[in-house]
Amino acid sequence: MDTGHIPFGTPGTPLAAKDDDLGILRLIRSRRVGPATFHRLLAEHGSAAAALEALPAIAAAAGVKDYQACPEGVAAAELAAGRKAGARLVRCDSPLYPDALRQIDGAPPVLWVRGDPHWLSRDPVAVIGARNASSLGLRMARGMAAGLGECGCTVVAGLARGVDTAAHNASLPTGTVAVMAGGVDVIYPAENVVLAAQIAEKGVLVSEQPPGTEPAARHFPTRNRIISGLSRAVVVIEAAHRSGTLITARNALDQGREVMAVPGHPMDARAAGCNLLIRDGALLVRSAGDVVAALAERGEAPVTRSDDPAPRNRPGTAPRANDAIRTTVNRDAGGPAQLEARILSRLTPSPTEENDLIRDLGVPASSASAAILSLELQGRLTRLAGGRLALS
Repeated sequence: MDTGHIPFGTPGTPLAAKDDDLGILRLIRSRRVGPATFHRLLAEHGSAAAALEALPAIAAAAGVKDYQACPEGVAAAELAAGRKAGARLVRCDSPLYPDALRQIDGAPPVLWVRGDPHWLSRDPVAVIGARNASSLGLRMARGMAAGLGECGCTVVAGLARGVDTAAHNASLPTGTVAVMAGGVDVIYPAENVVLAAQIAEKGVLVSEQPPGTEPAARHFPTRNRIISGLSRAVVVIEAAHRSGTLITARNALDQGREVMAVPGHPMDARAAGCNLLIRDGALLVRSAGDVVAALAERGEAPVTRSDDPAPRNRPGTAPRANDAIRTTVNRDAGGPAQLEARILSRLTPSPTEENDLIRDLGVPASSASAAILSLELQGRLTRLAGGRLALS
C-alpha cells in the first residue's frame, strides 16, 4: 500500500531507514505501547524495527516477563481489513498527515481514513455539542457549519447524534471530517450509516483504531483529542455541565486551540457548559462570521488553495470563500452585528416572510439564517408558523 511516507526523524537523532506499514503497526499495536510510548521508543531507537527488537528487554527491565510484541500476522490482518474497508493508512511520517495534529502531545501514530485525506488539513474548524440538542441548537449547528463551509473552512465533528450530525449534514457540500471512536468501517450511531457514506464521498472519515473495532467508552475521550487537535478552533453549541463536549474543549485549550461557544438560556441545562466556557474566557460567538473574524484577528483566516479537491467535491469554492470572508469580516457596514441591525430594521410586530427578508438583505442565505437564529436566541425576534418572522 503506497502511503507516501517520509522517514521518521527527531532532533538529535539520525534518520532511520524507511519503516514499512507492518513494522509501524506492530509497534503501536503492541501491548502497553500507546502513542506517547510509541514516539519515545522511536526517538530512542531510531526506527520501528529497532524499537520492536528492544521491547522485550525493556519490558523485562520493567518487571514484565515473557513479553512479546504484536505478531506480524495481527498487523498484516489489520492492513488487509483496511483494504477490504476501502480505507487508507496515513502514518505520522506521511506528508498527508495533518501538521496541526502532529504537533499535539500523544499524536496518533497512524490514522485510517476513508475519503480524501487532504480535507484533514484544509482550514478545519470543529463544530461540536450536545447529542440531545434542542431545535434551536440544531438550527444553530446547521447555520454555523454551512456558514463556515462558505468561508472556506472544513467542518470537523464526531459523527454523534445531535449537533455533530447537523453540522456534518450542513457542511457536506463544502467538505467535512468525521472523527470516529471505533473503526472507520463501524458506523456509530447506526442511523448515520447513510451520512457516513456521504462523508466518505465528499469529505473524509478518520480513526486511529483498527478497522472493525467496535467503539467502547474508553475510545471516545481519545477520539475527542483528535477532533480538537485537527482544528484551528473548536466551536461549542450546547453542552451540559459534565459532558464529552467539554472534554474536547479542555483538550483544545491544552493544545493551544481557540475555544468558542454559543451562549444559551441560563435555565437550559444543555447550555450550562457553553455558558461556563464563556464565563471562563471562551470567545462568545453567534455566527460563522464571528468565528471567521476571530480567526482573522489571529492571522488564521481561511485561505483558498490552488490544490483544492476537484470541483465535484467543493463547487465554486474559491470565489464563494473570498466573497464570504469579505462579507463577514471586511464588510463596510460592520460585520455580523450590523447584519443583525439590518434584519431588525426590516421587521415589525407584524409577520414578515423569512425568504423575502433574506432576498431583501442581499447576503448569503447561510449568513442571514445564522444572524436570524442569533436574534431568536437573544429573544429579539420571534419565529412564527409558515416561515414568518416578527419583532418580539
